[in-house]
Amino acid sequence: MNELSIFDSLFDDVMGTLSAPSYRACYTAPRVDVKSDAQGYVLEMDLPGRCEDDVNIELDHNTLTISSKEESTREEKKEAKEEAKTNWILHERRCTQFKRTFTLPEDVNGEAITATFKNGVLTLNMPRQELPAPKKILINAA
Repeated sequence: MNELSIFDSLFDDVMGTLSAPSYRACYTAPRVDVKSDAQGYVLEMDLPGRCEDDVNIELDHNTLTISSKEESTREEKKEAKEEAKTNWILHERRCTQFKRTFTLPEDVNGEAITATFKNGVLTLNMPRQELPAPKKILINAA
């Protein structure tokens, strides 16, 4: 089993049954890179145009969820609109959101996960922990 299969993305595409091209064209989920070494795992996700306040990270047992919702509207100065005498016929607004869910390996120390956000890149450092050795259970004679 390769290590990336451990981080099998359980991407929750609630609208997966829709086939509307307009929906597909505007919906994107950020890609991630995951690397590991003897100390732990590092997950990097590109989130251009977002800041740390726009991103939510939750850990529930060994399930890591990263999500964000961003609404943007185009603003126009009132006097410029009056000068141009523009009447809106169509003004499209944009709302983008995503939710990515990952099942973490058992050796990730969930209490020591740290996250940083710099230049539009979210980086999660997930250190390893020692797993308990298998325990032999003795059978008592009845």
